[in-house]
Amino acid sequence: MGSALTTIGLPVALGIIMLGLGLSLTLADFARVLKQPKAVIVALICQLILLPGICFGLVLLFQLPPVLAVGMMMLAASPGGTTANLYSHLFRGDIALNISLTAVNSVIAVITLPLITNFAIAYFQPFDNQLGLQWAKALEVFAIVLLPVAVGMLIRRLWPSFADGMDKPVRIASVVILIVVIAGAVASNWALLVANFTQLALITVLFCLISLSIGFFVPRWLKVGRRQAVATSFEIGIHNATLAIVIAQSVLGSVELSLPAAVYGVLMFFIAFGFGFLIRDRSTAAVDAAATSG
Repeated sequence: MGSALTTIGLPVALGIIMLGLGLSLTLADFARVLKQPKAVIVALICQLILLPGICFGLVLLFQLPPVLAVGMMMLAASPGGTTANLYSHLFRGDIALNISLTAVNSVIAVITLPLITNFAIAYFQPFDNQLGLQWAKALEVFAIVLLPVAVGMLIRRLWPSFADGMDKPVRIASVVILIVVIAGAVASNWALLVANFTQLALITVLFCLISLSIGFFVPRWLKVGRRQAVATSFEIGIHNATLAIVIAQSVLGSVELSLPAAVYGVLMFFIAFGFGFLIRDRSTAAVDAAATSG
């Protein structure tokens, strides 16, 4: 089961998720970032520089074993997942900004994810005989991340009505697939996961909370609009755990490397949901107070 899940199930599942993302994208979504440069630049700096640095500090603080440390860094380097759009919609974020950020991040991740992963492998040295994501494996990352997105965008360009009709079913399927993939990865490596859960649970919860908080409060501190801050919070706070699992197991061939993403993938649904209620309640209280005073 584990072998079939790794070699076939995981890449196919991620491909469907990324295809679904492509079905919702047009070139205008990439161009839209120019209309909200401040929100986009702040989000990208948080996601590409600040969070990997914080994750590196957490890994050193928790003194994780090398292979788990690299797994955490790989998770930090993963772009926002499509689930971020769902949470942003649920808690009244700027969905257009979410879509644009996911599009841009997915492209940038083709470069930054191998770079950060290779840095972590070089620093922590979890493998005796593996140098990291070499050129051929970096191309695999490109194929895994961008090709399904490009196919989805092409379908939308050629058959827009079909893409519109498939958008909602594929979104729902993506969430279901995400849950099934993570559950499958957890079930097939249950003993290994249980053995490492205690040292991964706290760090993944902390990292998720820090990611969500930075994504919301840093933009607000820099005078970015509230709806945009909600969008960046979920975009930055909900990493693409499936991508990290696929690269760890299918590209680098290490189940242990995927454990941080598997634990994070299970816990992030609950943490993000609770965080969403916190920031929603705060905004509702402010609106009620303004209405009362008026």
